Amino acid sequence: MEQTIERVALFQGSFDPFTAGHESIVRRALPLFDRIVVAVVYNVNKHGLLSVERRKQLIESVFADEPRVSVTSSAGLTVDLAREVGATCLLRGVRSAADFDYEQAMAQANRELSGGKLETLLLYTLPELAHVSSSLVRELISYHRPIDRYMPSNWNRRLIEC
Repeated sequence: MEQTIERVALFQGSFDPFTAGHESIVRRALPLFDRIVVAVVYNVNKHGLLSVERRKQLIESVFADEPRVSVTSSAGLTVDLAREVGATCLLRGVRSAADFDYEQAMAQANRELSGGKLETLLLYTLPELAHVSSSLVRELISYHRPIDRYMPSNWNRRLIEC
């Protein structure tokens, strides 16, 4: 009898805040995996716009309709979290050549650190979302400008109120 291995991807980032571009990457990757774990990474030395808990709540609200997506947080190494959640693939979004160069180096390092057990899947951002970033959203918020067009389709705006 053949054993089926669950295909789990880890999508890790600061997600401060989680944008329409991030949502697009996860939703487009869902047909490729049995589960996707979205991990909010944090640095105790940095203060973000949203707390880690608020970021997690925001992402959970976006994927409330999708039981194959779970949300966690981490301050450790990517390879350690991947092992903890059973992921064999890292999911990453790429908007530009600069993103690609960075992601290529990280993919090689993570594969090496995992003993060859962790691959990286790069998905290119949809053209209409290529300019969307968490930095852009934070800046618009700081100037009290509308952000709806840059946010996920099903998000809880109360979680962004700072």
